[in-house]
Amino acid sequence: MTATRKSHEPPRALMLIAIFKFLKGSALLLVTFGALHFLHRDIAAEIAHWVDLLRIDPHNHYILWLMEKLTKVDETKLREFSVGTFFYSALFFTEGTGLALHKRWAEYLTIISTSSLLPVEIYQIYAAPSIPKFVVLLVNLAVVAYLVYELRRTRSTGHG
Repeated sequence: MTATRKSHEPPRALMLIAIFKFLKGSALLLVTFGALHFLHRDIAAEIAHWVDLLRIDPHNHYILWLMEKLTKVDETKLREFSVGTFFYSALFFTEGTGLALHKRWAEYLTIISTSSLLPVEIYQIYAAPSIPKFVVLLVNLAVVAYLVYELRRTRSTGHG
């Protein structure tokens, strides 16, 4: 009985990927709501308020860079950004749910969606290398490799 039950349980790695997808989906959903919060507001004034509230040096290089970038953001760009982050959030929640339920379609969906962004990630590393970008690339490569392995394994054993 235990052997039968174990064969129907999703592998731990699949559950870890599902949790990872849920975390990414949740983070992007928060970003979506954050972007919508700034609609019809002066973004630069909001950032200046938070810089003052958190007692951050307003002459900090990163704060000045952020302020420069945010002055170029208009409501149309903010709406487009929020729609895009909401779409990806929904995709990650769909992948996570399907993987947690050990659905074969979710494995295919995750392989396709994750693989499709690998060239962009590689280009980003080429354009401006950084350790976090490299780590993200490695994690995504590992996810794709594992899911391809899992699909081949379950196809050859007849499970799934």
